[in-house]
Amino acid sequence: MNATPGLFLPRLLRGYCPNLTRHVSTASARESQTMRLPDGRTLGFAEHGRANDHPLIFMHGYPASRLETLGVDDTARRHKLRIITPDRNGYGLTTFDPTRRILDWPADVQALARHLGLTSFAVLGASGGSPYALACACRLPPEMLSAVGIMGGAGPWEAGAQHMSWPYRLSAFTAQHWPSAYGGVLRLLLWMLRRALSTPSGIQRIDKALNRHIGDLGSTQSAAELRDTIALQLFEAFRQGTPPAVHDARLLTSSWGIKFEDITYERVRIWHGTKDANAPVQMMRYMAERLPHCDLKEFPEATHFTLHRYFEQILSELVPQQPHLERTVKV
Repeated sequence: MNATPGLFLPRLLRGYCPNLTRHVSTASARESQTMRLPDGRTLGFAEHGRANDHPLIFMHGYPASRLETLGVDDTARRHKLRIITPDRNGYGLTTFDPTRRILDWPADVQALARHLGLTSFAVLGASGGSPYALACACRLPPEMLSAVGIMGGAGPWEAGAQHMSWPYRLSAFTAQHWPSAYGGVLRLLLWMLRRALSTPSGIQRIDKALNRHIGDLGSTQSAAELRDTIALQLFEAFRQGTPPAVHDARLLTSSWGIKFEDITYERVRIWHGTKDANAPVQMMRYMAERLPHCDLKEFPEATHFTLHRYFEQILSELVPQQPHLERTVKV
């Protein structure tokens, strides 16, 4: 597979996805920032909203990147939030280190906060970002965190693999025991997507499928716009190839190294759909029961994807608009 699919994408899709080239250009400014970490690695991140509003660091899902929050600028402004989305290990613009673990992530978040001059911030993990949000609650000083939340989070596999569908159990087994094969499957899927996006008939099939689900997703974009956005986000996740996603899959489907009972942060809030087939609610209930100060809010009938309809409600509950909230302070 091309080593830099994010860079290859505009050339591949020119003539078929005109909006995608525009998004790539847009993502090269505020949504494609980088910083140097203390150990010399590069960390990529995106920002949305006003710089003087309350910061919220968003932990993207799997496999994804900082571009998962493309299009949330207006939402961030309405809620007086500065949403910052960093690329995790090996995704997007962040250097890949195959030795890093979930509990190493808070140090990168702390370095990012120091780089941006943040003295406190909220954390929200979505889907595969949930253990990374919990790692922050576990390792960062409590006074640094104004709120910790998980939205449609991936649950711990120790809760019982029987809750997952067999394709997910097979994927987890392959990632753990045959990572080269798992990487091969990812490469095949990416090749199939690139091929579909390179032909008018393939694009027509994708748009037809998206049209069937736009209402469920609560998206205000057309099928063509949504297709461009999803393609951009997915290819950016694999900018450095498949090894980062294989490594992340192995971390997510094994022990996270986090003892839930030891997380003493005053309140971890979880929002989850009861019809979530990607991350069954039973696994979230297992985790919520073991977190000392946890508030689990379930949305009847919501799935892994339709939970996004409640994104603004979740932001309001996670970080209420209160004048006393500490703003960004340069140090």
